[in-house]
Amino acid sequence: MTPLRFVILAILIFLAYRLLIGAFKKNQDGGKKQKTVKNDGPVNDVLVEDPVCHTLIPRKQAIHLQYQGEMVYFCSEKCCNTFIEQGEKK
Repeated sequence: MTPLRFVILAILIFLAYRLLIGAFKKNQDGGKKQKTVKNDGPVNDVLVEDPVCHTLIPRKQAIHLQYQGEMVYFCSEKCCNTFIEQGEKK
């Protein structure tokens, strides 16, 4: 048997094995269906970065502050207070 025939035969045996194992696993499930979550709607929230500690937080959960005409978002009151103190020092 030539080496090329041996390689082809090994590949065919491997593919047959994978097909049999896949069919066996499908039968073992007993027809159970998995739940799938379909989310076709738009994204409702956006992640924003805290300028003090650089933590990403959902905008709806963030603490916000109007600063020099721009909305700034924070993960906590502590970061908000730190930002205000740093602004006063400048």
